[in-house]
Amino acid sequence: MNDKFKGVVIDAGHGGADSGAVGNGIVEKELNLKIATYIHNRLDELGIPNQLVRISDETLEPKDRVNRILSYYGNGDDVIVLSNHINAGGGEGAEIIYALRNSDELSRLIAFELMNIGRNVRKYYQRRYPNDYSRDYYFIHRNTGNTQPVLVEYGFLDNINDANLLKSNWRDYAEAVVKALASYLGVNYNNNEAGSYIVQKGDSLWSISKKFGISVDRLKELNNLSSNLLSIGQKILVSEDVPVDDNYYIVKAGDTLYSIAARYGIGVNKLKDINNLNSNVLSVGQKLLVKEDEIPEEVIDDNYDIYVVQKGDSLYSIAAKYNTSVNNLKEINNLSGNLLNIGMKLLVPQSEKSYYVVKAGDTLYGIAKNNNITVTEIVNLNNLKSANLSIGQELLLPVNK
Repeated sequence: MNDKFKGVVIDAGHGGADSGAVGNGIVEKELNLKIATYIHNRLDELGIPNQLVRISDETLEPKDRVNRILSYYGNGDDVIVLSNHINAGGGEGAEIIYALRNSDELSRLIAFELMNIGRNVRKYYQRRYPNDYSRDYYFIHRNTGNTQPVLVEYGFLDNINDANLLKSNWRDYAEAVVKALASYLGVNYNNNEAGSYIVQKGDSLWSISKKFGISVDRLKELNNLSSNLLSIGQKILVSEDVPVDDNYYIVKAGDTLYSIAARYGIGVNKLKDINNLNSNVLSVGQKLLVKEDEIPEEVIDDNYDIYVVQKGDSLYSIAAKYNTSVNNLKEINNLSGNLLNIGMKLLVPQSEKSYYVVKAGDTLYGIAKNNNITVTEIVNLNNLKSANLSIGQELLLPVNK
């Protein structure tokens, strides 16, 4: 970690009398606090200094919020301010907004980590005050000194598809932000493994046992606890086997990549590739993809492409992406239900494509905007592993019909 870096100030937008946006079973101020608290606990685990702006349903006027933000680590450029929000207005996907005084590096990392887990990212950008283009639009950018403030809008709660994704995947989105922060600060990143839970304020063994359908005695046995006392931020195992389908395996004590690969008749390198693993180290409770649904070659013709299901995908979102219907997708893939698995391969109607050659000054966002497509579409279509582009690089682009 950079020795000059002081800390991350984590802001849960709105609160108290200010509920923020409300819709489709989501109250913005409540979900903001859940996300902020999760990120706070994970940064504690990673040893990254951080402070929460609010820890309860508290009303904060803009001036009071800014004063509290600056009270923790000062107003220098060695401080990151992360303001968490949920959007409204009928759109779909995440947005990341950074201050006029800062570079896009951190926002770009956050955007890319969100895209890596299948989250649609509309854009990362700067927003200017309408009557004075030299000023930031948001007070969290405008009034926080020389800090590095980033405002993350995780999705649109008034869009039913986005709202459902937020309710089921908000922890994954928050984890993506944690990973981006760790990368930006040069901190070794360790994921919060499947089958574990981070203790939140107000949790008890009884409430956690009800949440995960496991007895208090079994929780204590799994975690070798001699009492009922828990600490905020403590990681505890909540299951020996996370319920998954046949395409996944949960790592147990004594497992190795070799033993798992041999068990499922798959090469070690292939196992690492489909799970994006950079090393052979495994953690008990980790969830591994061990099978990829294959589509027989004889059913593939010039009318179809193959789409690999990403985290957060639904038949509805995939159908909309390829300008077809859910019923057509189910018919051509012989699906009897709407359930999808990450890594599953689907036949989709073939779309027209074109190539774009990267020029000096190009960015993924700029190319996407100029071609009326999303950054996520470019990343998925070209299997990009980073947002960095090279002059002369050829990018495959979908053509809107």
